[in-house]
Amino acid sequence: MAEDVDEEDGALKKKSKLPMLIGTVLALVLGGGGFFAVYSGMILGPEDAQDAAADAHGDPHAEAMEDALPLPQVAFVPIDPLVINLGTGASSRHLRFRAQLEVTPQYQQDVTDVLPRVQDVLNSYLRAVSIDDLEDPTALIRLRAQMLRRIKIVTGEGRVRDLLIMEFVLN
Repeated sequence: MAEDVDEEDGALKKKSKLPMLIGTVLALVLGGGGFFAVYSGMILGPEDAQDAAADAHGDPHAEAMEDALPLPQVAFVPIDPLVINLGTGASSRHLRFRAQLEVTPQYQQDVTDVLPRVQDVLNSYLRAVSIDDLEDPTALIRLRAQMLRRIKIVTGEGRVRDLLIMEFVLN
């Protein structure tokens, strides 16, 4: 009977923590090695070692000037100011809206030729927007995106890059 007790104690022994300890040590060593390889530039770093040395010791302002891309060629087409009557239910009576279109220079004349259509689209859209949306301070981003989408449809894809809102005043 004493032999049965010894066998049961052997079955109740805890499992060894050695595999978990080895796994943790390996994870730390591999993680540290990976960090060092990326940080030192061995992996995903500059192609040339001289470029890496120049980046590490160079003048930050000179580097910014060298890395800066040239500004793209753009032209701006002003849209005549719009005054939209908001109706009787609004706390504000009118919306004054003024904007410019950022266009590719080669299409500047094309966009200028369809400017009355652009104004019509903007006027129609702004009259249809609810007063609550106009008075919400965060709605300008959404309204701008909607207006730009409509302008791009009218002018054709690739002609208008952006809509710059110069004035958006409720009074």
